[in-house]
Amino acid sequence: MKSISISRLAIAVVGLGAAACNRGPGSSRRAESVLAEPLPTAADTIITPFGELPVAVSIGARKWVVVAADHNTVVVADFATKQFAPLGGPAQKELQHPFGAFVGGDTIYVADWGTRRTSLWTKDGRLVGTIPAPAATRGIQPAARDAAGQFYFEVPPMAGADGSGNKDSISVVRSDPSMTKFDTVARLSPVEIAEVQRNTGKRFERLINGGRDQWGVRPNGRVWIARVFQNRVNTIGAGKEHPGEDLPDPVLEMTQADRDQFIQSFPEDVRSTIEDVPFALIKPPFEKGFQDPIGNVWLRKSRGFADSIRRYHVVDSTGLLARVFEALGRGVVNAAGTETVLMEEQFKAGVRLMEVRIPSRRP
Repeated sequence: MKSISISRLAIAVVGLGAAACNRGPGSSRRAESVLAEPLPTAADTIITPFGELPVAVSIGARKWVVVAADHNTVVVADFATKQFAPLGGPAQKELQHPFGAFVGGDTIYVADWGTRRTSLWTKDGRLVGTIPAPAATRGIQPAARDAAGQFYFEVPPMAGADGSGNKDSISVVRSDPSMTKFDTVARLSPVEIAEVQRNTGKRFERLINGGRDQWGVRPNGRVWIARVFQNRVNTIGAGKEHPGEDLPDPVLEMTQADRDQFIQSFPEDVRSTIEDVPFALIKPPFEKGFQDPIGNVWLRKSRGFADSIRRYHVVDSTGLLARVFEALGRGVVNAAGTETVLMEEQFKAGVRLMEVRIPSRRP
């Protein structure tokens, strides 16, 4: 049986009330006036057998690099041919347990916890090098690279045996191209945790559907951070964090239906072991943030259990809400290119990859 601490419960309740009210002097009426536009239906679809595709990135020419962690592979989905193939071909032996990917210039970087190194690939699938995980980041591999060749890492705090270390901030660390010098350029908010009582004693565990800052790096080295508790996209520049405008959002309570849906997503034989996990009381304003090739930040917004439409906020490099898109159905946008987005939809036999064209701007 779990026992969430009273202080954490009080904070969540206060947050629910505060978010439901006016966001204060920093609220942006301009952002609230941006009209929502529908995303069109997918023109092309690729069926894959994978169960989960957590990471995807555009490499141009209607091609997307997609990490299929549950199958220990990375594939290139080509919508010009409507086919997908393993990065490097079926005979490559470099990748063991890939979990992340990003693009820097003309190079694809794939992080792999099995080999403890990041492999470098050309866009036509040739392996051109590897980078071992640096000891200075406790073996954590890079998550981004800027045009100057500097690498960026997300370094969490040491959780400790009881998980209490997760109360501390997460660091965004930058290195020089040779990974010999490291410095912290930003701090992310600690993950949402709750104190729970287990058979082995008290532990601090992350809340299911709790809020989490998202971040990335533009080619010029400017770090952007989508602050989940402030609900805005800030930019780090000249040693300071410059706030973007507040973004509009409804406040969505975590319902029993949401909890049941999460539990039902697991195999039946393990559901009883996760019924006691702690859930957030309210949903974060966004579930995921990612950058498109021209520097806009896309935020996938949370939605209610019964909602059939999901919204996406597109925030420009100045932190202003540029566009709002609405998509109908169960598919979610997981990556954005210059003219299209990649949408993924789970179904019984795998995941559908769908390429959706971004509508032209209204005059």
